[in-house]
Amino acid sequence: MNKKFFLVLCTIFYVWMLPFQGYSAWPFSGNTQAPVSFADLAEKVRKSVVNIATTQVIKDHPLQPFFSPDSPFRDFFGDEFFKRFFGDMPKQTFKTHSLGSGFVISSEGYILTNNHVVEKAQEIKIKLESGKEYEAKVVGRDPKTDLALIQVKPDKDFPEPAILGDSSSIRVGDWVIAVGNPFGLGHTVTAGIISAKGRVIGAGPYDDFLQTDAAINPGNSGGPLFNMKGEVIGINTAIVARGQGIGFAIPINMAKELLPQLKKGKIVRGWIGVMIQDVTPEIAKSFGLESPKGALVADVIPNSPADKAGIQRGDIITKYNGTEVEDYHAFSRMVAATQPGTKVKVELIRDKQVKTLEIVIGAMPEEGEKISSKESLPADKAKGWGLSVQNLTPDMAKQFGWDESETGVIIVGIEPGSPAEDAKLKAGDLIKEINRRKIHNVRDFKQVIEGTKKTESLLLLIRRGSHTFYVVLPPLEMKE
Repeated sequence: MNKKFFLVLCTIFYVWMLPFQGYSAWPFSGNTQAPVSFADLAEKVRKSVVNIATTQVIKDHPLQPFFSPDSPFRDFFGDEFFKRFFGDMPKQTFKTHSLGSGFVISSEGYILTNNHVVEKAQEIKIKLESGKEYEAKVVGRDPKTDLALIQVKPDKDFPEPAILGDSSSIRVGDWVIAVGNPFGLGHTVTAGIISAKGRVIGAGPYDDFLQTDAAINPGNSGGPLFNMKGEVIGINTAIVARGQGIGFAIPINMAKELLPQLKKGKIVRGWIGVMIQDVTPEIAKSFGLESPKGALVADVIPNSPADKAGIQRGDIITKYNGTEVEDYHAFSRMVAATQPGTKVKVELIRDKQVKTLEIVIGAMPEEGEKISSKESLPADKAKGWGLSVQNLTPDMAKQFGWDESETGVIIVGIEPGSPAEDAKLKAGDLIKEINRRKIHNVRDFKQVIEGTKKTESLLLLIRRGSHTFYVVLPPLEMKE
């Protein structure tokens, strides 16, 4: 081959490869986030991580733990068995101990951890990597997000605080490391990636977890999840007991939003006074929507901010202050994060028309705080759909815990294998509406059922306890 031709060929190949410079399929080389070793990063961040030991003083049966309230022995034999054979034995005082993790966020001695690590503790001790211990006190707790802020009196040996990052910028597939106190094995480092974001696992009303496959075990709770810059992007909180490589962390942005209130010792959330649920494909079809997005208003509390703003049952909220509402979890978080007294614009769909309303956000009532607010006919069956109903008599209201002024028909029977059972309806549920028509008694119920074709679905508004929600029962016969 001609030398000159060979040089020209090499030049062309080099120019062609320029866009690919720095790329490598091997994950531990090239310009990627993952280092050959995590040692430098671990050394940088681990001093800000603390081990937390708590002590709780409880009074219980002297034969505890075998006969504790959650013991299978007590469930099987019952309390009378123990009273008969052991007498009415006085309770004794016991001390229980538990372990967790946390991390320093301020030179003033503030430490962030999980609420469940410290919520029932009478004594809290934190231990640094050096082995030095400090007494700590709870400054603020928030059970709904499982966050807690504790504080110690810092001294010259107290470590530098961890750097709080931006959890919204982390991506699925990014590398992370977890540092904590699993099984009492202090300052353990594990590595993995972000497996998913925005996870809802049923831990609380504001679930928005980061999922990671970095090993997280009991005792890791409250410890930090770091990105490759050494910034905290999550607080390790939960694991799937039957799974491997499935751990969950609270996004640090959520904690940063609540920190000012945690320092004051009390969390005040925004509230508008609605009961909401997701828009399922079936509900979207019943309401004539193109896609199942938004938050469906199942009920509005009288005299609440939502009621005063004109929000009605059956409205589907699609935007909150200009931000798209994907589902009811997202909407709940948006409202809760809004300062009470703030005016916000809510866009909603009502009867297929788009409306915009302005709401003045109220303060969420404290736990346990109260929110203010005929004729007897035989039972009737919704044949095919598998439910039987009766009027809500005073006796039945008392039996199921309803107010005597409540209207509607109460479900008294569910047929096994029926659409009603598939929809998880229960005896005691109150039917308030069918296909957007109010139901006051069995007569109303019969009229709507008899007027519904077998090729049409039933949209039921159900009240169960303090919750109101919509349920769709499918058509008895599908259209050809």
